[in-house]
Amino acid sequence: MRHSRRSVLTATAAGAVTLGATAPPAQAASAGSGSRPPATAQPPTRELRALLKEIDRTRIEATVRKLVSFGTRHTLSSQDDPVRGIGAARDWIAAELRAYAADSGGRMTVELQSYVQEPASGVPTPTRITNVVATLRGSVTPERVYVVSGHYDSRVTDLMDATSDAPGADDDASGVAVAMELARVLARRRPASTIVFAAVAGEEQGLYGATYMAQQYKAAGVDVQGMFTNDIIGSSTADDGTRDPYTIRLFAEGVPSSETPAQAATRRSVGGENDSPSRQLARFVRDVGDNDATGMHVRVIYRRDRYRRGGDHIPFLERAYPAARFTEPAEDFAHQHQDVRVDANGQQFGDLPEFCDFAFITRVARVNGAALWTLAQAPGTPRDAKIITSTLTNSTKLVWTRGPEPDLAGYEVVWRETTAPEWTHVIPAGDVSTYEVDISKDNVFFGVRAVSRAGARSPVAFPAPQV
Repeated sequence: MRHSRRSVLTATAAGAVTLGATAPPAQAASAGSGSRPPATAQPPTRELRALLKEIDRTRIEATVRKLVSFGTRHTLSSQDDPVRGIGAARDWIAAELRAYAADSGGRMTVELQSYVQEPASGVPTPTRITNVVATLRGSVTPERVYVVSGHYDSRVTDLMDATSDAPGADDDASGVAVAMELARVLARRRPASTIVFAAVAGEEQGLYGATYMAQQYKAAGVDVQGMFTNDIIGSSTADDGTRDPYTIRLFAEGVPSSETPAQAATRRSVGGENDSPSRQLARFVRDVGDNDATGMHVRVIYRRDRYRRGGDHIPFLERAYPAARFTEPAEDFAHQHQDVRVDANGQQFGDLPEFCDFAFITRVARVNGAALWTLAQAPGTPRDAKIITSTLTNSTKLVWTRGPEPDLAGYEVVWRETTAPEWTHVIPAGDVSTYEVDISKDNVFFGVRAVSRAGARSPVAFPAPQV
């Protein structure tokens, strides 16, 4: 199929205006973004709004406080004490997730994903590391998987101190609370694709639990099409006292760390450094989660993570899975990882629940929920997307493989100027696997996304050159 340059420019300009106008008008005011939503934005459906309203601030706070009550959740702390240490936290998380699974009609299962980590950096003796994993099996395309996680281990200033109180309210009971609350809300629903809710261990010692989890998926050939870690999402207050309660950062890498030098060179040669699968995933989160239904502005950061640090999305990135990290807008380093003590003013110090903003965590959970539910209900990201470069023409031909979803309605071609950070134009392509646009591939970037009969859109696939 082919459209003329004039018809494409006219139709897509009108489409961009129409799509932008349908986004909730309260978005900029409530989220503080101050900008129009991208042309690819997906306004929340009535079903999604109802789902997000079920996310409960009181339950999130109770989860954070319960995790803090175990004293320390250090990876090297006791695994068999019933009230203190990482073992007690592990068993409580598992029991809660199993209670949620009881409402799933058999669709959700809970496992303790465990292995013995031999001595390595941060682990002086053989240590059992256990992830608590709840899997909600999809009803239509269960082979397609999306993961959300937080890490339930904690620490103080001294990484090897496994006995002192390490409350870890912000880092990272907050992230675990998000994953657990989403498991509770979604267990009663029937997603088309599979969603995994994970509380992982060994993060502070070296991302050990997430590495094991990602490797298990890779070895089994699991099709993980998106992974989010929520790590340090508990506070909207920075160390200078300033607050930004309506912004969440989402870190997404550019050139994938899993690519070979040749693949990375090809990406750079076509200007695709800003169009990795993880950055398309991050754009998707902004498309579905930056609106009045969540009350949040998603600030996408074009980096893998913050300087000198890393999170549980990295092992997934290293195995070629699209992944990104949610973290609060500006961290309070004065409380992070600090020993619990009383300062000169009599103020208790440390990573305690009193420094958390539970309304903020609830809104972050809604952003995660909007992304996960839409991903699970939409068709998968188009595969084998290519841009034909074998002939020198001023038009652009795109090809891709048609997806297997029974509710697949067709595809859309998106494009933007090479200097634009967001997709600015959307062209309905229909139920086809090849499409030609009368615009030069030399001048703009193109992508392809799938559309369901209900109107849910997938993340965009960035086409590789095909000679």
